[in-house]
Amino acid sequence: MRAAIIHAPEDIRVEDRDQPTIITPDDVVVRVVAACVCGSDLWPYRGVTETKRPRPIGHELVGTVVAVGDDVTDLEEGDFVISPFTMNDGTCQACRHGMTTGCDHLSGFGGNDAYGHPVGGAQAEYVRIPDASATLVKVPGPVDPALVPSLLTLSDVFSTGHHAAVSAQVGPGRTVVVVGDGAVGLSAVLASKRLGAERIIAMSRHADRQPLAREFGATDIVAERGAEGVAAIRELLGGDLADSAVEAVGTEESMDQALHSVRPGGALGFVGVPHGVPTIGTRYLFDTNISIAGGMAPARKYIPELLPDVLSGAIDPGRVFDLELPLDETAEAYRAMDERRAIKVLLRP
Repeated sequence: MRAAIIHAPEDIRVEDRDQPTIITPDDVVVRVVAACVCGSDLWPYRGVTETKRPRPIGHELVGTVVAVGDDVTDLEEGDFVISPFTMNDGTCQACRHGMTTGCDHLSGFGGNDAYGHPVGGAQAEYVRIPDASATLVKVPGPVDPALVPSLLTLSDVFSTGHHAAVSAQVGPGRTVVVVGDGAVGLSAVLASKRLGAERIIAMSRHADRQPLAREFGATDIVAERGAEGVAAIRELLGGDLADSAVEAVGTEESMDQALHSVRPGGALGFVGVPHGVPTIGTRYLFDTNISIAGGMAPARKYIPELLPDVLSGAIDPGRVFDLELPLDETAEAYRAMDERRAIKVLLRP
């Protein structure tokens, strides 16, 4: 089969690899129908995180089950499934409380699973999924091909935007500031709209992304940053700050911007993978009573809740994909996102 492999910064190659097979009775093998490049994939691509040796890459996929382990009784060959970006056993304390990304047997793509067996990357033609019954979500068939992009967002990006909004306590009557206009930030705008936010301010400095932010539900756009950005928010809100803020980038600047955009007693939800973000001053939190929550989204928890709205057409998060390429052009997909020529790239094996 063909699979994307990262060798070094800016060095993505699509190579021939052995097709995965069932290793444990809890496995299934999925033929990938669609995968994509995540903003977090750009950290190793840019060399911010080290690539010590060549490895498979990618962690977002939807596909069709082609092989089933003996202990998997709720999935069968031909089922169309969504895989969250991590795999979980479904039985530990974290899983029982819906925090599947904190699973005692958490497995990820592109390395070894929790049991020591290799798991490929999602940017490939096939992938083995351990703990399949607890991890995969079956989509009722037949699946409309036009819905595949939106179904794919549930594996990570839209579930992550939803997690950010939930963590920020977004709901009816609330005002929310979203810091970041990448695919996760745009997803958080849509998630905030779905949750009933009264006013949604998208902090965006990219004119080509602002129309989609508005179509997803942003009532206002703020391009300024720092103190000027805070002043712009106050001007829009009649001198007030927002009830909620979403941090969807992962830098010190974005976290500081989100924190100072929230009123005392408000809430901040952060989902940007942290890079260079220092410890937040507890004195500031003490003085303002701002609640901070978030982190790695438990996508497996959210997929069943969000899936009906995708299937009904109530939401169309797949619009964050503004470029589609074949798997063999994965290197170009990374270049397009790194150079901001694309918001998010969908890959078709």
